[in-house]
Amino acid sequence: MPRTPLPLRSDDLSAFARTLAAQLGDASPSHLTLMNMLARAGGHRNVQHLRASQAAARRFSGEEPPAAVDHRVVERALHQFDAGGRLLRWPARRAVQDLALWALWAALPVGRSMSEREINERLGGGHAFHDPATLRRTMVAAGLLVRRRDGTDYRRVERRPPAEAVALIGRVLGRRRGPSAVRGPRPD
Repeated sequence: MPRTPLPLRSDDLSAFARTLAAQLGDASPSHLTLMNMLARAGGHRNVQHLRASQAAARRFSGEEPPAAVDHRVVERALHQFDAGGRLLRWPARRAVQDLALWALWAALPVGRSMSEREINERLGGGHAFHDPATLRRTMVAAGLLVRRRDGTDYRRVERRPPAEAVALIGRVLGRRRGPSAVRGPRPD
């Protein structure tokens, strides 16, 4: 009877080694020794060789390793938005402010020139504390918007948002698409 290969995949070698060590009990070697044994069983010289090999494979494929998301910061920022995805208040913490700006940035049109009035209307529809000027200025200072010196032309700067911002943008957009979403500029 031919042998059928049985693939085994583990997302975290260290967690896999800890679980195996717990099952081996007192007969288990040290954590690093066990990780090196597992790497050798997979065809590598040691765990460092395994890491270097996987990093090189990611570089060649153009794939970036997934960024770690601090879900606590995302949750704090999400509490600043209402059920319709509007920013309720200007957050006190700088990290939460930065994430909130990314959520507002995501709602701006890509590659389009906007007047100061138009950018104020768009930002006004995304927040509830009636201060689009502060948001606009802070977004320019943060490099999310560029403007002419005379303030007549604003454009969204295309950048890759950090991992926390991507997580927040997805949740805020989900709220905006919901039944209680507020769309477009805020009526005055």
